Amino acid sequence: MGALGLMGVMSDSGSLAALAKESGGPLNPLAPKFPHFEPKAKRIIHLFANGGPSHVDSWDEKPKLRQYHGQKLPTENLRTERPTGAAFGSPFLFRPYGESGIRVSDLFPHTAKCVDDICVIRSMHADVPNHEPSLLLLNCGEPRQVRPSMGSWLTYGLGSENQNLPGFIAMCPGGYPIQESQNWQAGFLPGVYQGTYLDTKHTEIDKLIENIRNDSLSERNQRRQLDLLKILNQRHLQQRGFDPQLEARIESFELSFRMQTEAAEIFDVSHEPKHILDMYGPGTQARQILIARRLIERGVRFVQVWHGDGQPWDNHDDIEVNHKRLAMQCDQAIGALLTDLKQRGLLDETLVIWGGEFGRTPVVELPKQGSNAGKINGRDHNHWGYTTWMAGGGVKGGYVHGATDEFGFKAVEKPVHVHDLQATIMKLMGFDHERFTYHYAGRDYRLTDLYGKVVNEVIA
Repeated sequence: MGALGLMGVMSDSGSLAALAKESGGPLNPLAPKFPHFEPKAKRIIHLFANGGPSHVDSWDEKPKLRQYHGQKLPTENLRTERPTGAAFGSPFLFRPYGESGIRVSDLFPHTAKCVDDICVIRSMHADVPNHEPSLLLLNCGEPRQVRPSMGSWLTYGLGSENQNLPGFIAMCPGGYPIQESQNWQAGFLPGVYQGTYLDTKHTEIDKLIENIRNDSLSERNQRRQLDLLKILNQRHLQQRGFDPQLEARIESFELSFRMQTEAAEIFDVSHEPKHILDMYGPGTQARQILIARRLIERGVRFVQVWHGDGQPWDNHDDIEVNHKRLAMQCDQAIGALLTDLKQRGLLDETLVIWGGEFGRTPVVELPKQGSNAGKINGRDHNHWGYTTWMAGGGVKGGYVHGATDEFGFKAVEKPVHVHDLQATIMKLMGFDHERFTYHYAGRDYRLTDLYGKVVNEVIA
């Protein structure tokens, strides 16, 4: 097989089984593969602040907003999901950090200490101010149709460096986010590339990963049982021809068996030294962010860390109280992650991404009967302009890219669409996003659909 391995060459008839037959033996779909060119990053940790964190309260200071606090903006409010009113100045103070002097709010003091390693993109924009399509756009490049997620694309293209763990893991404590498993779906790619979900509110391995142990059979007998099952399944597959679901099921049995040897240890953070545990801090966020580091350290390709079930950062009211509470849950651990990766020599090859599916309005959301009745202290969804940051993995540290207008409503300087961000991530991982395709239903598909331009200015 060529340097691209399975990438961009598999058609409707190009199943894993057919490729295995051509190569004269079984093919491991998660075996490491080469991208189009030398990558700057080899793995990704995506810290997902699902719900939509407010950029004007965190990474995009707007003094003009304070000046107009409680007054109507001199420009018209852009249309968002719900009615909005007067300007709402941030209740949080901003101050400069690092040699770069980038100003960050008091919400993220620990993360801000690492700002010289962070590339802040203040000109992100999406398509609509609604959670469901915006989540799918960011994760899958398409807001409506079933498409593979970015983690699935990358594990399809690069494989995994650890054959005893899934190549793509999605962690979300307490249950699913909005759109549930569609956020980490494999879509039309083989099912083995779908993200493996873990509910990280659990600390016991049997609850964190259901059915990880087989207490009734020894490892030797399990192996004999699986070998027989594999022979029967392969015969069944030959009779059925191309069947990606069956291929994925066969591989899942093997992966589950291999996980028994490593999973119990890797998810037990008590193995870490006390000074590392103290650095990350207490709580679920600290534990799952530390687990993310342990996973990529052992070769997992893509780790997505969701803040929690539903949409925790979706603060239509009491934004000062709620954003402060949410930031306190994760800020220390995020700062620790960046510091820890750098100390271990892992940050240069690990791309860390933080952000939500959109931002929030600089103007107040007007109260509605039955929801935020009587409260004028929250912000509506804002897809017109918001902030995402990246660190490590070949991006410029201590750098701010683009800007929103003077009030933080719309991206006006060097705007970066979600597809542009995806194209840039793909380049950092060694792919030309226009060439990285999969032929399905008569056409070639890619993560960025028909769009996306690489933002070369953010690449070191």
